[in-house]
Amino acid sequence: MSQAPPPSDSLTLATTPNAVRWARLHTTDILSRWRVPATVIETVELIVSELTTNAVQHPEEGEQVSPYSSLSALRTFELVLQIGNGAVRVSVCDNDEQAPVLKQPGVDATSGRGILLVAAMSSKWGHYPVRNRDRAGKVVWAEVNLVPAAEPRRHERARSSPGQPSEAGRSALPRTSEVDPHLLGRVLVGVRGL
Repeated sequence: MSQAPPPSDSLTLATTPNAVRWARLHTTDILSRWRVPATVIETVELIVSELTTNAVQHPEEGEQVSPYSSLSALRTFELVLQIGNGAVRVSVCDNDEQAPVLKQPGVDATSGRGILLVAAMSSKWGHYPVRNRDRAGKVVWAEVNLVPAAEPRRHERARSSPGQPSEAGRSALPRTSEVDPHLLGRVLVGVRGL
């Protein structure tokens, strides 16, 4: 008996300022159709926003032309959404070969938190170079679990004592000490205001 392949979707967008908004709207639409829980959609939408912003804001070296100028070459990036192994996987392929850098920006910094947020909000993330005859660049990806790690599954809840998390639940609690919750809150408010 054959099984249907896991859901997958891709979208290619030009690196214009409105591309990030289109990527978020597309993500919400596709994940809603796939019946992904709303809390997971919100997290994936934030990750998509950060990864696509990086693809739009990091032009090729030496390029200083407005994306609306007739002198600007059309550049694109690809957003891929997939479900598999209990997670939603987001991949963004762009033309920039530079690897993303995980920074620890100061509290007053106005940028530089994108990959920090991706690392904090995802269960796994990474990147790899892309080199083929059509293009060179990189893919940055992140995964978000469909079932939050801090929530024990129904059968785990039944085995644990009241008020005590199960062993599986205890080991899967998120590491909150690595992320400043105030900083994350400020960024979330900013993203929602877009």
